[in-house]
Amino acid sequence: MKLFKKILKSKALYLGTALVIQLLILVLLMTYFSHEFLPIYYFMLILSIIVSFFVMNRDSDSSSKLLWVFIIMALPIFGGMMYLLFGNRKIPKALMIQDRQAYADYAAYAEQNLQTLANSGIQDPTLARMTCMAWNNGFFPVYPSEGCHYYSTGEEQFQALMDAVRKAERYIFIETYIIDEGSVLNELLEVLEEKARNGVDVRLMYDDFGCILNLPEDFDQQLMAKGIKVHRFNPIHPQLAIQMNNRDHRKTVIIDGKTAFTGGSNLADEYVNRIERFGYWKDMGVRVDGAAVEPFIIAFLQIWNYSSDINTPYEPYVQDVQDHPADQHDGSNGYVLPFFDSPTDDKNVGRRFHQNLISIANHSCWITTPYLILDTEMVSQLELAVQNGVDVRIVVPAIPDKKIVYEVTKANEEILTSKGIKVYEYTPGFIHGKVTLVDHKHALCGTVNMDFRSYYSNYECGMWMYDTSCIDDITKDFENIFEESKLVTNEDFAKTNFFVRQYRLFLKVFSPLL
Repeated sequence: MKLFKKILKSKALYLGTALVIQLLILVLLMTYFSHEFLPIYYFMLILSIIVSFFVMNRDSDSSSKLLWVFIIMALPIFGGMMYLLFGNRKIPKALMIQDRQAYADYAAYAEQNLQTLANSGIQDPTLARMTCMAWNNGFFPVYPSEGCHYYSTGEEQFQALMDAVRKAERYIFIETYIIDEGSVLNELLEVLEEKARNGVDVRLMYDDFGCILNLPEDFDQQLMAKGIKVHRFNPIHPQLAIQMNNRDHRKTVIIDGKTAFTGGSNLADEYVNRIERFGYWKDMGVRVDGAAVEPFIIAFLQIWNYSSDINTPYEPYVQDVQDHPADQHDGSNGYVLPFFDSPTDDKNVGRRFHQNLISIANHSCWITTPYLILDTEMVSQLELAVQNGVDVRIVVPAIPDKKIVYEVTKANEEILTSKGIKVYEYTPGFIHGKVTLVDHKHALCGTVNMDFRSYYSNYECGMWMYDTSCIDDITKDFENIFEESKLVTNEDFAKTNFFVRQYRLFLKVFSPLL
């Protein structure tokens, strides 16, 4: 009842109603004119055929292409227009300009790291392969690790984050997808307000859609009145526009250019288990120190500048190149490589990091993801890894947060299990962390889920770690997760109702839209 009242009072209801009304009017108008005027009917038909050819030839995954061609052919009068409204990746021009500028800035600041591997004397081909891919997909440089820590729970990460925020002297940058009212927000805001009063540059950016049911409409104005700079990313408007689908799913906290946090946790009580929603909520994150914080700063300011009327230069916040010479460290503590993904290009960086990690695995590839929505190419790559003798394990939640997405996850569980991939369900509750561990030497932690939205529509981020000290902690965490999880078997699906299994496969067809 409380949630129902909250929805009635929120702008989400009115925005949703406005969008439905617009869609109904559009459908009625198209139906009327196509029946009354034969040239319009043939025009819409020809448009759908042309759009179908365009879809089949676009650079994208096969699952989404087949789905859109199916929709267009099933609805020849409306299909082409539906794709142009909802399927085409139309990006705001201003955001594309900011992204291109950000790539140039990455390249400028990252040049110093081109000699990192050459100076280290390390001849590991897998290290070279990952760093080459990252550089070619966005100028993301590799850094010798100056400090890297893994948090196996949201509670641990939030405590460490608060400790770092309290020590901030120059600036605090926070970027998150979801903010919800509760003790976590109150505790954080109390410190941020104090820091802002003391002259610290405090900036908070949150996704408007991610917070649409959680925050009052004037939340940003309330914080700005207290000295905290705030922006809502990509504000939701009652209009049929595909760019409304591009959300900022990143979670980063940057302190003084010296420390950065990322991982799965948003700023809400369930992520640290102060309230219970879906059993025990397990989230994971990572902290990095030193020069590797630079890409986090640039990525934050890139989106900040898109949302702001005043451009913030990078120079006052990024450490000078001379402060972090490439030969200062020998790499004995391993390497870290922060990366950022954007829907404004065709790089699909998050997906390629997953693909690369799977392909370089020699012995083991362990993955946790809250959503398992895969296309045929990713399934084939996981199957090939198993055929190469790799121990592939994927952990998903036993208690879902989204019912339909969970049914698609179950459909993929059945497919993967039949191909020899070990799928575990985390029985204590909902595992929200996005972590990949390969050969107990490579690890990836960040915000990228194994689903279409993370791979193609959202702004995402993460950090790849190579032979860092926290790899042992990640390994131990996986071992504990497996002990608490149930291994899914083919027998489990054989016992499942036939119609339930067919329903899941039906939903799987529409998984690119989830």
